[in-house]
Amino acid sequence: MIRPATERDHSAIRQIIRHAFGRDDEANLVEQLRADGDPLVELVSATDIALQGHILYSLLKIEREGEILSAAALAPVSVLPAFQRTGHGKALIEAGNGACADLGLSAIIVLGHPDYYPHFGFSAAAAESLQAPFSGPAFMALELRPDALKAGGRVRYAKAFGV
Repeated sequence: MIRPATERDHSAIRQIIRHAFGRDDEANLVEQLRADGDPLVELVSATDIALQGHILYSLLKIEREGEILSAAALAPVSVLPAFQRTGHGKALIEAGNGACADLGLSAIIVLGHPDYYPHFGFSAAAAESLQAPFSGPAFMALELRPDALKAGGRVRYAKAFGV
């Protein structure tokens, strides 16, 4: 079951992220994004007993002459190691991308594995027009509105990312 994360989930989410990544950096990022009020969509995969996965999309702006596009940064997606490769990550990403589309966002940006995220429509080609602190095959975008990124723009991540 995929559902919105609640405040009661925060401690378990921290543990999921720590186990998935083997360090605290991503868990600290999630907590700072929350403290700054930047999450747009935060979901968990859960049973009646426990949480197995988590995903967070935070506010991201794309600035270009005369307009600011509202977009999201997907980071991080985490699944407990025992549940990886069982569809939890896929379900979280599909539900999260749908929630971002429902919010009327223009695009989603991710810095991730170039062999994984294209399964969900992300591509490095879609991100090439953007000015960002990242580039290359791991820097990908998913347009939620057709041609939303065609005119490019400067990516502005939430403060917690430190870029």
